[in-house]
Amino acid sequence: MARPATWGVFLDRDGTVTEEVGYVNHPSRLSLIPGAAEGIRALNQGGVPALLATNQAGVARGYFTEDLVKEVLARLQAMLAVQGARLDALYYCPHHPSVGPEPYRQACHCRKPKPGMLEQGAREFGLDLRRCYVVGDKISDVYFAHSVGAKGVLVLTGYGLGEYTYQRQDWTEQPDFVADDLAAAAGWILTDAGPVPPPGSDQEGPTP
Repeated sequence: MARPATWGVFLDRDGTVTEEVGYVNHPSRLSLIPGAAEGIRALNQGGVPALLATNQAGVARGYFTEDLVKEVLARLQAMLAVQGARLDALYYCPHHPSVGPEPYRQACHCRKPKPGMLEQGAREFGLDLRRCYVVGDKISDVYFAHSVGAKGVLVLTGYGLGEYTYQRQDWTEQPDFVADDLAAAAGWILTDAGPVPPPGSDQEGPTP
C-alpha cells in the first residue's frame, strides 16, 4: 500500500515566531515571541516538519541584502536551538512586484500570498498541502493557506490581535482556528491533525 500523505506546518516569521519590529535590518533586532520556541518544539517532538515562510521585500527595497536575511535566519535558528527547538527549512521571498532593481523587482510566484514557498516545501518534504497548516499573524496568511487547500491559523501576537479586533468584519475567509500564540496554535494543530504516520506505515493519513 502507498505511504500515507505527509503533512507539515508553515510559519510566518515576524509577529508569529519573532517580535514584530518592522524591517529587521540587523540580527540584534531579532527576538522570540514568548511561546514560539515552545510551539516549534512541540511540532519537532511530534515529528511534524516546521517550515518558515517569510516575505523579505526589504531586499528589493534596498534596506538590506540577502546575506543579511540569511544572517538573521541563522540567528533565529541559534536562538531556537537554545530552547531545544528547530525549524526544518527556512524559505524567504526577497522580491517586490514594483520596487527595486532587477532581479528583485518582479511579479514572482514566491511572494505571499502566492503559493511558491508552500509548493517548495511540499516538493522538498513530500507534503500534501491539503493536509498542511499555515500559522501567521495576518489574515493574508490564512488566505495564503486556503489558496492551496491548507488550514490557516491566526495567532493574536504581532498584528493578529488588531486584525482580529478591528478588521474581521471585512474578512472574506475565516481562520480555521484563532490562537493566543504559537504554542497554542501548535497544540491545536497536533490535536486536529493527529500523529504523523511513520515511514512505511499503511495507516491512513490525518483527516484534511
